[in-house]
Amino acid sequence: MIDMKTPSLIQLDSCEGGGQMLRTALTLAMVTGQPFRMTNIRGKRRKPGLMRQHLTCVKAACEISSGVADGAEPGSTELVFRAGKVNPGCYEFAIGTAGSTGLLLQTLLPALWLAGGPSTLRLTGGTHNPLAPPFDFLDRSFLPAMARMGARAELCLIETGFAPTGGGIIECRIDPTPAFTPFHLTDHGSVKSTRIRVPFRSLPNSIADRVLAAACEAFPCEDAAVVELSAGPGQGVACLVEAEFEHSTEMACTFGEMNVSAEKVGRRAGKMIHDFTQTGAAIGRNLADQLLLPIALAGEGSFTTMKPDEHVPTNVSVIEAFLPLRFQIAPAKGGLWSVCLP
Repeated sequence: MIDMKTPSLIQLDSCEGGGQMLRTALTLAMVTGQPFRMTNIRGKRRKPGLMRQHLTCVKAACEISSGVADGAEPGSTELVFRAGKVNPGCYEFAIGTAGSTGLLLQTLLPALWLAGGPSTLRLTGGTHNPLAPPFDFLDRSFLPAMARMGARAELCLIETGFAPTGGGIIECRIDPTPAFTPFHLTDHGSVKSTRIRVPFRSLPNSIADRVLAAACEAFPCEDAAVVELSAGPGQGVACLVEAEFEHSTEMACTFGEMNVSAEKVGRRAGKMIHDFTQTGAAIGRNLADQLLLPIALAGEGSFTTMKPDEHVPTNVSVIEAFLPLRFQIAPAKGGLWSVCLP
């Protein structure tokens, strides 16, 4: 006999996607109360299934929403998640690796914003690692964009954690909001300020200096400096190139890697911001992807961006499975792309 009081499971196949599909599904399950089953989790990755950073997101979602998860084990390729009521409060979560604290934060934020009371989060793991938004991007680009939608939070970096060591700590104070307001932005406006920062730890100063010089060559900037971090976990270097416009802030983030020259690290970040300023797009690719879910929760929004990457269609597919809406994503004038939710 079917229990008519229990919502049917939303069926999601994650074979073509990665951890982002899981994080988006967890967020929407908490916000909407709809349970889901995800199969083929990270099916085409070199190591398929749930890894520690994904399991931390599941655990955190269960804790803040009194939810339950079946299949939440290392390497599992199938997960069923049912959220309960999201409770505001003070929470601490440790990833245990250099997994991204930023991605964990973004999984929990929408649900806590809508939870009806203030919350605080203390998250331990990686704060500056490739393929994830570092602390600086969240603080100076993502959260200001969310503030335009009526969702406010204050972020604090307690300890920097580079990959592969991790050990970083961020804290976030979250103010409740009854709902997200629509977001519309067609251009970024004129440049207000630019800056380049090269934080580093336990590496020769000359490496950071070379990163900075290359970044400045690709994107000339007077407010540019290296920042030597105090003793802490692991070593690393990052290049953070920022352009604040009238309507948005864009940041390019690159990180030191084995067998990659310091010059290449700096040049890549500088070139990314230089190229973005020439497009006239309202926001960059990374922020565009991260705004899809809050715009969907607002029920309305639009912006221009650069040609979307492969994350956008997979993210949209999860959003549209939970919510009765359809994004319109299409080429626009001047080589830009338009993202619109009627």
